[in-house]
Amino acid sequence: MQPSAANVSLTSANWEEREKALLASFAMHSKDSSGREYPEAGHPYRGPFQRDRDRILHSAAFRRLSGKMQVFTGDMGDYHRTRLTHTHEVASLARTIGRTLRLNEDLIEAMALLHDIGHPPFGHSGEDALDECLKNDGGFSHNQFALELVTEIEQRYTAYPGLNLTHEVLSGQHYRSDKRDVESQMLEIQVVDAADSMAYDAHDVDDALKLGLLNWEPLQELSLVKRACQAVPLDTVDKKLQRPLLVHSLIDLQMADFLQYSSKLLEGAQGMDSWGVRKARLQLRMSPAIELEKQELEKFLFDNVYRHPRLVEVRQRAATRLRQLFKLLVAYPERLPDRFRQWSKPWGTPRAVGVYLAGMTDRFCDDQYITLVEMGRSHAIDWS
Repeated sequence: MQPSAANVSLTSANWEEREKALLASFAMHSKDSSGREYPEAGHPYRGPFQRDRDRILHSAAFRRLSGKMQVFTGDMGDYHRTRLTHTHEVASLARTIGRTLRLNEDLIEAMALLHDIGHPPFGHSGEDALDECLKNDGGFSHNQFALELVTEIEQRYTAYPGLNLTHEVLSGQHYRSDKRDVESQMLEIQVVDAADSMAYDAHDVDDALKLGLLNWEPLQELSLVKRACQAVPLDTVDKKLQRPLLVHSLIDLQMADFLQYSSKLLEGAQGMDSWGVRKARLQLRMSPAIELEKQELEKFLFDNVYRHPRLVEVRQRAATRLRQLFKLLVAYPERLPDRFRQWSKPWGTPRAVGVYLAGMTDRFCDDQYITLVEMGRSHAIDWS
């Protein structure tokens, strides 16, 4: 007979004992967390990283990722990834790696869900445009903006600004903002970065083939693709199944290689804790051969997909709209929504305008461009 909720002892010992039994010594254990900027009492049945994951998942900034392009815009169809679907795919891959290597899955998932939350509308073209607009005010980085979102801008609690995430989850985003000390990061941070790379390599191939931006013939000349094709019977299946089979094989190939190579690296880390592994500067990675083949694939995607004329046109149009909106709102800050006008006092008008634009979805940005620039309306709408 199952115990009722009333009979279950809801204490931190539940998740602490679970981690002690399942995690390797070199994983980041929740009991060793450095805590939060604003101290909080522990939760009876969720560890600190579980709570962080839930706070990120329920944030408005996370939901807005559904309206932000990954590589391709909504004008090109509805099959391809958005920032939100990409984020979920990264979290799935990262958790698989974490479980296999006996790392902290809750911490990994929280950092994976957070990793792209600061992207502005229209992907990297939007980021480049905002960085140019703000060149005299510190520039713009989506990784830094993610930190601003979860420490200052999101407001889900009354006692303090932001989501009050643990220092460990924030450290993953700090690392992404400044990678000067690449080799001394928590293993969980390294896992998220590896999963991100696996996801966009395979899924950008998928989306580009589906949209007709890539042809099979030149793609199959690449070493990593050749290797992936050898692992699945592409020639014996219906053409409709060839693309998903290739994508599955690309992910599986990278995942298996990363796990095999990293597992060997971790053999000498048994008995070390998370800090010890960081001090030893242990770096999880794929084998050198697969790394070289990944680099070849990524260069191919950069030359043939990310610079495709159809994408270049979209990016130029998006960048122009963001620049015009920025110029207009800096010149007429009274048109900003109320809270951004208030932020212009401590931050300065350019930075407040940059934050307003960065938080937009693609469609919201287009709507505000039409409303403010083309129609000349006097007041912008808040995206909150």
